[in-house]
Amino acid sequence: MRTLPTRRTARLFAPAIAALAALSLTACEDGTGTKDEGASAPVSSPAAAQPGKTDSGRPATSTPDEKAEGTKGTEGDDKAAPDDANASDSAAAPENRVLCNGSNTKVTAQPVPRPLNHMLITVTNTGSKLCDLTYYPVLRFDEMQWAPTAAKETQPQAVPTLAPGESGYAGVLLAAADGSGDGGATAKKLTVAFQGRTPNSDGGATATPPLPAKGVYYDSSLTVTYWQQSMDDALAW
Repeated sequence: MRTLPTRRTARLFAPAIAALAALSLTACEDGTGTKDEGASAPVSSPAAAQPGKTDSGRPATSTPDEKAEGTKGTEGDDKAAPDDANASDSAAAPENRVLCNGSNTKVTAQPVPRPLNHMLITVTNTGSKLCDLTYYPVLRFDEMQWAPTAAKETQPQAVPTLAPGESGYAGVLLAAADGSGDGGATAKKLTVAFQGRTPNSDGGATATPPLPAKGVYYDSSLTVTYWQQSMDDALAW
């Protein structure tokens, strides 16, 4: 015959039975025998400041002065380029270009050591507008009754144009290096005439650049180049 547990024995097992019941209940909750406590909740922290947003998360706004300051430099630069381009185009417009002549230039005439028996004529724009050096200079030494010819091979592809302060050039062969020229003479005075928009037309005021005190010797070989944009081109012939 099985002996029933006494009341004292039942009291001793009551805690163990309760523990087993709790363990069984936990196993039923997650199927692993342990209770799923769930992912730990993130600790909340103040939102990091973002560009263009306030601490409240609303988009930041700029005052009218700030907006003007932020765009002023760019707008100014955008306006400057078209204005400069228009000014340049306006200065180069045909109606704003003039002929270079004795009234708006400074002219000098100076013999050079190389090439032999050559002289360099320099014309500097002293006016406020672009000026064109058309064709070639028409030279007259003293009271000579003839004008030297121009070397056709020196004609440039484009008419030299001088901005204010810039210079143009022409080379002059004064006499044959081998002495083959005739009618030699020493000149004390030089007159430089300028041509117009068509060959041999009047280009305006003449110039009388001073010559060296001893004068300049020339003969029948006297020849000039077309006006050139650079000194090197004027003396290359």
